[in-house]
Amino acid sequence: MASQPLSLAPLPAAARALAEPMVALRRAIHAEPELGLHTPKTLAKLRATLAHLPLEWREGPSTSGAVALLRGGQGAALGALRPTVLLRGDMDALPMQEETGLAFASGVPGHMHACGHDAHTAMLAGAALLLAARADELPGDVLFMFQPGEEGHHGARFMLEDGLVDGSCTGAPGRWPGAAFALHVMPNAPHGLVAGRTGALMAGADQIDIAITGAGGHASMPHHAADPVPVACEIVTALQTMVSRQFDAHDPVVVTIAKISAGTTHNVIPDSAFLKGTMRSLSPASRAALREKASRLARHIAAAHGLEAEVTITPGFPVTVCDREAVELGEEVAGTLFGPASFHRLPAPIMGAEDFAYVLEKVPGAMFFLGAAEEGADWQSACGIHSPRMQLDEAVMPRGAAFLAGLATSWLAAQG
Repeated sequence: MASQPLSLAPLPAAARALAEPMVALRRAIHAEPELGLHTPKTLAKLRATLAHLPLEWREGPSTSGAVALLRGGQGAALGALRPTVLLRGDMDALPMQEETGLAFASGVPGHMHACGHDAHTAMLAGAALLLAARADELPGDVLFMFQPGEEGHHGARFMLEDGLVDGSCTGAPGRWPGAAFALHVMPNAPHGLVAGRTGALMAGADQIDIAITGAGGHASMPHHAADPVPVACEIVTALQTMVSRQFDAHDPVVVTIAKISAGTTHNVIPDSAFLKGTMRSLSPASRAALREKASRLARHIAAAHGLEAEVTITPGFPVTVCDREAVELGEEVAGTLFGPASFHRLPAPIMGAEDFAYVLEKVPGAMFFLGAAEEGADWQSACGIHSPRMQLDEAVMPRGAAFLAGLATSWLAAQG
């Protein structure tokens, strides 16, 4: 006789009972943030919290990322064909100075958890605790992916290349998990609201660097020089005209030049000027066109003034694309756990980028957002992610853990 599907009803209360260890883990990680692909102290704190669970851990050579496999008892007879669902949390911080004044604020100058990855890791640890408590009844396995290097370092891609996700750790090399899910807090969104959408959720992102070379001279005699500064300014303006006049507004792109550098003092025309920025797009076609058009525009504007422009485009994360069935499952789970008003369908993508996109290129799944503004507060006035004053209401963390555990439970139940 087939086993009855596990009920999701106990998860919220069980998650609330785990609030203390989740908050303690989040605060410990927050106080000692680490950057990039190597976050060994963060991983050590996480593993200590989960040390008593029957998890099978694996790490790869490229990063300090780790996966932990929880084997469900009800899927034992399926052997290598047992269904597996992946849940991911990121661990790295940002290179910025914290200004929150929290008692557990960063103790590392110039490093801060300003994107909520400390909470993501702690909520995923909470989901592991919840699912381990019912492991004997799970009709399959759960792969927890604890990933560093999300903030521009391609940590997910490195973990995929290290073979940590493709089934080698589950006993089925080459067989990917059947679904993958991730959750991202939003401190300036209503407390506890889960949001998502089918299709493009977040943009693909590339970095653009433009080096304009002219000929320096005295600032009082620009006609004896080849001034790169006005050329740089013209390129910045032209890029915005290009966006609004050469791209379909229904397939949006964004180009932002975030850094301009040139010169040393007030009366010297420099030899060179440098621009650095980001280019965002939501489709492969617009991404390719943006790279080509931006490069051509910069080179030709410089040439028109008798200067040269060298354009370097560094590929970033791909578009984050969410599977329809995975999003529908998320809406169903959120409604079951927290009520029908707890889920919001986003009407449009956001132009931020996320390296969970690499996982979703291999495995159908979805990323969701979790509102983490203080309950009852004016969420619209809260500082957003990447602000030095960003804070989140830790009371929302049990909801995040329960939602992740509910996604895994429901997806596995549907495979039988």
